[in-house]
Amino acid sequence: MHSTLFAHIPVNHTERYTLQNPQLLKTDVTMGSSPVLARQGAMVAFEGQIEFDSQYRNRSWRNAERMTGERLELMRCKGNGIVYLANFAQYLHIMEVGRGITVDSSAVLAFDGSLNVGIVAVDSAVEVASAGAYNLELSGGGKVVLMTSGEPLVLEVTPEKNICVDSDAVIAWSTSLRTQLQAPTSTSAVWRRRGSTGEGWEMHFGGHGHVLVQPSELLPPQHLRTSGVLGQFGMGAGGLSGNSLGGSRN
Repeated sequence: MHSTLFAHIPVNHTERYTLQNPQLLKTDVTMGSSPVLARQGAMVAFEGQIEFDSQYRNRSWRNAERMTGERLELMRCKGNGIVYLANFAQYLHIMEVGRGITVDSSAVLAFDGSLNVGIVAVDSAVEVASAGAYNLELSGGGKVVLMTSGEPLVLEVTPEKNICVDSDAVIAWSTSLRTQLQAPTSTSAVWRRRGSTGEGWEMHFGGHGHVLVQPSELLPPQHLRTSGVLGQFGMGAGGLSGNSLGGSRN
């Protein structure tokens, strides 16, 4: 039997996580001392003896979920073999966590169970599409596999170069960065939803680190934590100055 399909046989690997192709992850569950935690439903194939536990929750996760209502839809993969993971053919990116990243849980495909995981609140009057009310904060020794719709852009933030990105396109950023949510329009124009520019809310980053942006914007923010007309534009008790995300207020 001959076919060009046979060019897509499993690739060789020397690491726990290997890209079979830009949209499919090959995961060697046998490697490493901790289990692999993956997005529920992301398994497309596996080889060997693998157990999938969709009810896995550690104590800190249970406490965070009880306080925030934010549930981590993850499954624990353990055993002896290979698992192939994907999610709607999104582009996949393997990275060392290091000092820490803050990421929307919907952009996580898999990560090492050895990582420290926290659910952190977004200090904002508005819940935006990608930077939701709560995000994951990952730190420690280990890797995470992130997903983007299309090939991403990585921007470096320095004290001399602050970065602004569309809040609907941001995927993750260095935990060390200061963040603030702001409207891209003047005070008079902000009363028209998304202003007159056609752009959504912006996230401003300061400090030293990196920001990951995807070339795709989700729907504009619809689910607001405050009510009334003021709440629709992020002008709650704190006004526009209160729209800061996990950082200091300027």
